[in-house]
Amino acid sequence: MNCSKQKFKRDNVKGNETDNGVKPMEFCPKCGSRLTPKKEKTGKETSIVLACPKCGYRKPASGKKVEPKVAKVIEHKPQQLVAVIGKEEQKLRTLPTVRIECPKCGNNLAYVWQVQTRGADESSTQFLRCTKCNYTFREYS
Repeated sequence: MNCSKQKFKRDNVKGNETDNGVKPMEFCPKCGSRLTPKKEKTGKETSIVLACPKCGYRKPASGKKVEPKVAKVIEHKPQQLVAVIGKEEQKLRTLPTVRIECPKCGNNLAYVWQVQTRGADESSTQFLRCTKCNYTFREYS
């Protein structure tokens, strides 16, 4: 079996980074535990420090100060969320048809479309509209 894994060599390290830009793990000089990055606020500025989870040793991480991220809220209009089949679209007659009896007039042809009205793990609801009287009914599958 031929594995092409690059072994970590100390001469591949430039300052505190490897050739691929990944920083090596740092360990606590007191207890030997791995230091974990933590955010620390000082006034209005936030910086990252490397902290030991066992003994509490702290060391400033080499790098830039952390810029706060601002969440962006996107509000959608209700018209963008709901697909409405208007009177003009109904006249186009572009929906597929199936042979099923209309409960209102007894016609045997109806337009059909599916909508996910319940949870994603449940089946879709099939809507049908009579081609003769335009009565809309549904069929749960």
